[in-house]
Amino acid sequence: MSDQIQNLIQTDEQCCIHNYGRLPFAFSRGEGARLWDINGKEYLDFLGGIAVVLLGHSHLKITEAITRQAQTLIHTANIFYIEPQVQLAARLSELSGGMRALFCNSGTEANEAAIKLARKYQSKFDAEKVEIISVTDSFHGRTYGALAATAQPKYQQGFGPMPEGFRYVERGNIDALETAISDKTAAVILEPIQGESGVWPLPDEYLQRARQLCDQHKVLLIFDEIQSGMGRTGKFFAHEWAGVKADIISLAKGLANGVPIGAVLATDEVAQAFVPGSHGCTFGGNFLSCAAALATLDVLHDENLMENATQVGAYFIDQLNQWKLQSNAITEVRGRGLMVGVTLAKPIARKVLLAALEEGLVLNAVGDSYLRFLPPLTINNADVDLAMEKLKAALFVVTP
Repeated sequence: MSDQIQNLIQTDEQCCIHNYGRLPFAFSRGEGARLWDINGKEYLDFLGGIAVVLLGHSHLKITEAITRQAQTLIHTANIFYIEPQVQLAARLSELSGGMRALFCNSGTEANEAAIKLARKYQSKFDAEKVEIISVTDSFHGRTYGALAATAQPKYQQGFGPMPEGFRYVERGNIDALETAISDKTAAVILEPIQGESGVWPLPDEYLQRARQLCDQHKVLLIFDEIQSGMGRTGKFFAHEWAGVKADIISLAKGLANGVPIGAVLATDEVAQAFVPGSHGCTFGGNFLSCAAALATLDVLHDENLMENATQVGAYFIDQLNQWKLQSNAITEVRGRGLMVGVTLAKPIARKVLLAALEEGLVLNAVGDSYLRFLPPLTINNADVDLAMEKLKAALFVVTP
């Protein structure tokens, strides 16, 4: 370990709140799907800042848009019209079939606003219609409302009491969801593909039936597309594969290719529940983040990256499945497009992560047995081949 990284670790230990389990690596430069650490070593990035760097690092058109906007105007208050914000809302409205947009800074803020909007809407009809239903192993964020909707006790431990009005049902069990919905249910919130817990797609049939149940009981359906949206699965929203529509959608992560931004989309009827003063965000929808998001949407379209995600993602999943048949290292491959998860045969995910980093491959370990891959949508088959070489080498080091 170099003196430079040792000094960085020491300063972090002395000055930072230790809420991240950091790895002993630090990156200083990126280009496309490549990263270089502070010692100059090159890495293939198959994590993309956890689904954030949608177009790859230092994309020229995003850099130009950020630079141009920073030289012009970065921020005014939301009590004034902000041209790129309105333009971004219009673009998202086109992509979502006419939904309205509200902007914030992150995914957890987007889900917090989505929960507030759902309850505010339902309060017009019944003041007791407040419950939010989510499913086990979900992850919706770390602020209190989003955390209460996150059906993983490990994230809530030590932060109680949690806000009331949240119920959890078993993932993928439509009978459990049907039983849980009552006259007190305001909304159901679902990730079409659960990311944080290891990339677990909810079946299309489940999403379709959930939509039917919500319609039947006058319950709102919220799709958390923070990780699975923005074309990552080959469609702009992952729930489009099931042919269903949401009442509310939350977006963030890849929306501005690394510039912090979140968005809540809602149907016209639901959106009317928010009036001036109902909700707000000082930095939400500022000139800089919206300019970056507009440029990101341009590149996503102009470079046919959703189609690329479909094709290269299918190739990657096929390569993993071939390896699964040829070895005993992995037991399951899951995902859609370039949102891919792997179950290892042994609980060695963190060891594989560290070995992969030594091989020059950035990925994510989830729990003891799962690996998660969320590369930029710009990767190609050659990048997949190189990633497979490095992944196999890492696993050989861990389990020779």
